[in-house]
Amino acid sequence: MSQIYPVTIPKWGLSMKEGKVNRWLAKIGDSIQVGAEVVEVESDKIAGVIEATSAGVLRRQVAKENDVLPVGALLGLIADSEVADSDIDAFVAEFQSRFVPGETEEAESTAGPETVTVQGRNISYLRRGDSGEVVFLIHGFGGDKNSWLFNHEVLAATNTVYALDLPGHGNSDKAIDDPSLEGFAKVIFGFADALKIGQLHLVGHSLGGAISLAATLQGTDRIKSVTVISSAALGKEIDVEYVRGLARTNSRKELKALAGRIFANEGLVTRQLVEDLLRFKRLDGVQAALESILSAFLDGNQQRVVLREKIANLGKPIRVIWGEKDRIIPASHAALAGADVHILPNAGHMVQMEAANEVNKLLHF
Repeated sequence: MSQIYPVTIPKWGLSMKEGKVNRWLAKIGDSIQVGAEVVEVESDKIAGVIEATSAGVLRRQVAKENDVLPVGALLGLIADSEVADSDIDAFVAEFQSRFVPGETEEAESTAGPETVTVQGRNISYLRRGDSGEVVFLIHGFGGDKNSWLFNHEVLAATNTVYALDLPGHGNSDKAIDDPSLEGFAKVIFGFADALKIGQLHLVGHSLGGAISLAATLQGTDRIKSVTVISSAALGKEIDVEYVRGLARTNSRKELKALAGRIFANEGLVTRQLVEDLLRFKRLDGVQAALESILSAFLDGNQQRVVLREKIANLGKPIRVIWGEKDRIIPASHAALAGADVHILPNAGHMVQMEAANEVNKLLHF
């Protein structure tokens, strides 16, 4: 019996309540394969692309471009070509009659962020999933657990995934006892110890990539694999104007310009993204924390630590992912002997957001 598959507004991140339909990427009548990009939706943070989870034909676009709809709302329908139009109409009518805004979100909601004490400091984290491998998601400089809002839930379908806020970031304590890569690596292991986690996989973005590599060097018996995304510590070059500007400015205008640098498509920078960054920057202790990291991380206008040679003979699976149009750390740093290297076109420094679907397909454990 032929089935009808709904395409609905997803929930990306804890704060998402609704999404705006930016544009349809498939036309009515198009043949749709699993994984095909169907429609682009904008959350309060950033726009993302919804992929088809079932094959068929795009039979109906229920939502129009620029519609703003709650999480769970019906966007369109995929079904085989032989399904009668009357059956499509009936499906839409029944879905809309049963749909209650917020009900889907409440039914699918899980626990929010939690806190654990590591080295006397509070570390905030979000756990998703309860099976498969244990994976830690480590964000970059000035980021937080929301850096993974397009990746966390997808990975958690088959793994137990923790996204944590590093010291000085997000909802974790702002004081940093040791801002070196080795100091942050000790925090990662302290976090794992506090939660009684043994072996794990690390996925790190930018500074988080460098921390993941340092942690792998410290505890090779516990790290099963390491994935670095637009990673620091693989070469000297870096956009120092960006990292120093991010540490020092509290100007909305300057933060918006800086945020634009981390995407190939600057149009992805939403007002809410800038407001969240501004709110973070104005918290007590944040500027001092970021400045302390830069003092340990930079040597003049270059990266102080390069781990390329040290990790060459790790004997661990290493995956490297980069956006070809990265303006913060050049994609040429991705060339790492013995690693599984992927350079994604039309994406910048925040490739895990800008090319989330492609990145998610590469993150297998």
